[in-house]
Amino acid sequence: MTPTHATHATRRTRPTRRTRPTRPIRIGPRAAAALVLVTLIGIAAFGWPLLADRQSGLAHSQDAPWLFAALLPLLVAVVVATIADDGMDAKAVAMLGVLAAVGAALRPLGAGTAGLEPMFFLMVLSGRVLGPGFGFVLGSVTMFASALLTGGVGPWMPFQMLAMGWFSLGAGLLPGPDRIRGRAELAMLAAYGFLGSFAYGTVMNLQGWVLLQGMGQGVSFHPGDPVPANLARFLAYCLATSVGWDLGRAALTVVLTLALGATVLKALRRATRKAAFDAPVSFDSGVRVAQDTHPKGV
Repeated sequence: MTPTHATHATRRTRPTRRTRPTRPIRIGPRAAAALVLVTLIGIAAFGWPLLADRQSGLAHSQDAPWLFAALLPLLVAVVVATIADDGMDAKAVAMLGVLAAVGAALRPLGAGTAGLEPMFFLMVLSGRVLGPGFGFVLGSVTMFASALLTGGVGPWMPFQMLAMGWFSLGAGLLPGPDRIRGRAELAMLAAYGFLGSFAYGTVMNLQGWVLLQGMGQGVSFHPGDPVPANLARFLAYCLATSVGWDLGRAALTVVLTLALGATVLKALRRATRKAAFDAPVSFDSGVRVAQDTHPKGV
């Protein structure tokens, strides 16, 4: 092959590498098992008061430290399992730290006013690009860091970590970018952000609602009552107290996703492509190269 032909061949192969589609961080069997375990513990932590009787001591403020003590090692287990399954490397852990720091810095910008929390749109986009396992850990770590930053540490924090982890995980489970791209992808992410913001607020309402008794026969939690009756009161409680708050969060998430989503998705995908999380690592010995460069007869 002449030098001219070699140059043309090189030019033909470069665009292929640049346009290689990004893939989310893979979830192996051990990471999936750890995520299922965390989810089951979270469901039990949120929902056990609905199944308790009148004589049980209902106080999420007392079970929160136990949930937090169980949640941290489980989050570490998800990360370690993902690393063991060859789904995450040092570059992915570094990106996790950067995105968590950015998300934590975004939270004080809204200061929770009228539910305006700009960090939610970043969790949607990050979960979309980097996958459900990475999204779950990112959501939980970001909420933990933001609580330390804003002084929001309290019995609600481990529940917020779980809820935000689920929120980001759901974004990673949406149909892949090979099927939906462009404006359709942004519309899908905005719709998910809208619905997910309400889901987050509803789940967090369940954490606090069981502590607020005596508010009224139609909206109070009654320990020991049938689950359908308590769920009907819980729905009335959400409609009466938090719809406006959740609507502000959902609306801001939609606006930021539509306005900045294309730029942020492009930046995240470029960073993911350059990091090449799924690229195999190989080592090339330089001994043979050095031998081949010796002139003949030496």
